[in-house]
Amino acid sequence: MSYQKKEEYKQQVTDGLTENYRNILKLLGEDPEREGLLKTPERMAKAMQFITHGYHQDAVAILNSARFKEEVSEMVIVKDIELYSMCEHHLLPFFGKAHIAYIPNGYITGLSKLARVVDVYARRLQVQERLTTQILSSIKESLNPMGVAVVIEAKHLCMMMRGVQKQNSVTTTSAFDGEFLNNHVTRNEFLKLIAARLS
Repeated sequence: MSYQKKEEYKQQVTDGLTENYRNILKLLGEDPEREGLLKTPERMAKAMQFITHGYHQDAVAILNSARFKEEVSEMVIVKDIELYSMCEHHLLPFFGKAHIAYIPNGYITGLSKLARVVDVYARRLQVQERLTTQILSSIKESLNPMGVAVVIEAKHLCMMMRGVQKQNSVTTTSAFDGEFLNNHVTRNEFLKLIAARLS
């Protein structure tokens, strides 16, 4: 798959989703023909395609599009990367921040590409645990670094709006590979740096 940065809607998909959302509104007891809801099914059809456009993107291709040979071996961290995703169990959003680090092994990538990789996997129906490991795996495959670390902190509306309705809970997941997995000093340095706030 090649990397394309543009928003697209497939008409056949839009039409099918629009009809299904119209039926959902009817089943909920609404009138999809009233003024306020007249265009809602089509808006939702396009919104859902945007929310899940990660299925049509290749994270490794994105990383490789800005892959540079560089003889550095110091930790690279991009933290506080905003993410928005959809819980696959209830189709409700979860949102938060991702923190990524890697130790180069001959190659680096553009910093913005790490943020784009987060979007590739977040813009799918997801669970936070899988999202964390997918981000790590793509960086490992593209750059073959000496180590990769990913930590995600997120709030889940499936816990806030329904079910247990816990408004202040935050879910944290982590994945480590290479030096971050095998060297507790390196791992602790990363965790300390992502927790720090620059003055």
